[in-house]
Amino acid sequence: MTDAARDLASFLTASPSPYHAVAEAVRRLSAAGFVEQPEDAPWIDGAGGRYLVRDGTVLAWWQPETLGERPLRIFAAHTDSPGFKVKPNPDVGTAGWRQVGVEVYGGALWNSWLDRDLGLAGRVALYDGSVLPVRVDRPLLRIPQLAVHLDRGVNNEGLKLDPQRHLLPIWGLGEPDEGEFLDFVAALADIDAEEIAAHDLFTFDLTPPATLGRDDELFAAPRLDNLSSVHAGIAALLEAVERGPETVPVFVGFDHEEVGSDSATGAAGPLLETLLTRLAGGFDARRTVFARSRCLSVDVTHAAHPNHLDKHDVDHLSVPNRGPSLKVNAVQRYATDAPGAAAWKRACRTADVPNQVFVSKNTVPCGSTVGPIMATRLGIRTIDVGIPVLSMHSARELCGVHDPKLLRRAGVEFLADPER
Repeated sequence: MTDAARDLASFLTASPSPYHAVAEAVRRLSAAGFVEQPEDAPWIDGAGGRYLVRDGTVLAWWQPETLGERPLRIFAAHTDSPGFKVKPNPDVGTAGWRQVGVEVYGGALWNSWLDRDLGLAGRVALYDGSVLPVRVDRPLLRIPQLAVHLDRGVNNEGLKLDPQRHLLPIWGLGEPDEGEFLDFVAALADIDAEEIAAHDLFTFDLTPPATLGRDDELFAAPRLDNLSSVHAGIAALLEAVERGPETVPVFVGFDHEEVGSDSATGAAGPLLETLLTRLAGGFDARRTVFARSRCLSVDVTHAAHPNHLDKHDVDHLSVPNRGPSLKVNAVQRYATDAPGAAAWKRACRTADVPNQVFVSKNTVPCGSTVGPIMATRLGIRTIDVGIPVLSMHSARELCGVHDPKLLRRAGVEFLADPER
């Protein structure tokens, strides 16, 4: 494994939930000398690195001594990934099995979660207002698949799953006992279960990241969508700051992208706009600063699938280890336009990073990202890019081992580039 891939693996392993991803980002920012700007505290004046945290969202930036004189350069990603979230009343079961009630979070590939050893991660909120992290790093849960003997047509007719009936993890034997699951969680956190008022808990795959292929040229891991971009963005911000940029570089890792971004901590919420307005020197001054600013919306894109090439536009294929892809869509599911594309390609050329262009096939509509949401809310020119990934939204995804590093290098140049 390369040093860059090893560091990404470490980041992914430390980040089984959005809250853990934020905590790991904060750890790295703090080690680089960044200090916290609490939302409810006075603004910290003067030059330096700052970060702000709300729940599963983190913002980080370097501010100059005087605000409002430099263009903003924003690297935006998201901290959440598709999977399963534990329901408020989780204790269910039947036929002698203890199970856990879960909701589907985002557009997960359900079948990829079957027969995997799953851990548990997230947070609990207590009656006294405190919030504590939770993490179970051992095999605790499993979503069992039906044996082929009981579903003879599964291979030819396809797997059909009802999310209410077929995706409940098992976690033991016996009859369900109300409160038992939270009792278990409370014991892990060394707290009284009766003090848990609510929780945000997610399952996660315990299989560690690994390289594979003849020459170890591929990288397999959970949550590449989109923690690979969060990891690259934090690293790019720190390297751009070391240069003493003529811009104001900003990183944001939003929560809730996988469920639409419509939340207080999502891209459609006010957090980023509030920060950028302050960095631009206030509401009256932001018009001219925003006009000179740019956003980079960074989320993974679809690598060309060798077994399903008919799903791709063969003139716009993205292949691992050939650099990040510029994402283009005529109906603005991606926010890229020609001037923005030129700025991205200039950053890649300066960084000596190869790059590709992804356009979806006309008969296979693409997904979307935080890019169009930010462009609409802020009015700042926005460009969508991302590294190519196979098995997107699977419990375990696949990318090229070199692409995360290439993305970071291009991201540094984008954040530090003062050109219009």
